[in-house]
Amino acid sequence: MIGDITGFVASVYLRGIPFVQVATTLVAQVDSSVGGKTGVNHPLGKNMIGAFYQPSLVLLDTQTLGTLPKREWLAGLAEVIKYGMIADRKFFTFLENQMDDILVMEPSALHHVVKRCCEIKAAVVAKDERESGLRRILNYGHTIGHALESLGKYKKYIHGEAVGIGMVYEADLAYALGLCSGRVVTRQRDLVQRTGLPTELPTVTFRDLWAAMLHDKKVAHGQVFCVFPKSIGKVTVDPVDQKSVKSWFDQLGTH
Repeated sequence: MIGDITGFVASVYLRGIPFVQVATTLVAQVDSSVGGKTGVNHPLGKNMIGAFYQPSLVLLDTQTLGTLPKREWLAGLAEVIKYGMIADRKFFTFLENQMDDILVMEPSALHHVVKRCCEIKAAVVAKDERESGLRRILNYGHTIGHALESLGKYKKYIHGEAVGIGMVYEADLAYALGLCSGRVVTRQRDLVQRTGLPTELPTVTFRDLWAAMLHDKKVAHGQVFCVFPKSIGKVTVDPVDQKSVKSWFDQLGTH
């Protein structure tokens, strides 16, 4: 949050001044400090006000992660899992095999996690800085996740918790649409659960959920887009229609 606000202020003050990202949380180190997206929330949606503005330097020190409240530390793991899901099957398997060490911040495992996530994000951003195409895959879990954040007035869930739930249910929706196997859904849910993050959708009506999704910044010309897994390490970005999503939503309690 501090990095996003600082970057946004730097982008508009005197029409842009240099700034440095010093990331001290896991979500910042593996995701938000890299890529140049800055912004602040609006009651209608997450990060609705912002700019693309690259920092002059990003400084990461994994020892700062030991100062985090447990909830903040665990929330960052949702973004870590996201990178395995969207781009690197081998990294996802590493997370499955090493999650016990990661949870206790074993240095070599933690360094690999931060390094690999930064590598993946930097590679994606280098090809699509302003999110006109490929960069949209970084929004996996965020269509539903951002909706849950806004519905909770940004108080019920912190970002990573909402993204974790979003990934679980966006994968489930992908399965319902015939885009991935049930094994993909199960492996991801099991890994998210191992971190201790929430994995259950809160009590919410479809009407409210869909309305919140329509206010997301990824909506184009009234069309909701969602990132769906096709397999571990490979995703697709597809539009979704209200009827199909409602049909899936209505069946959630039956499988």
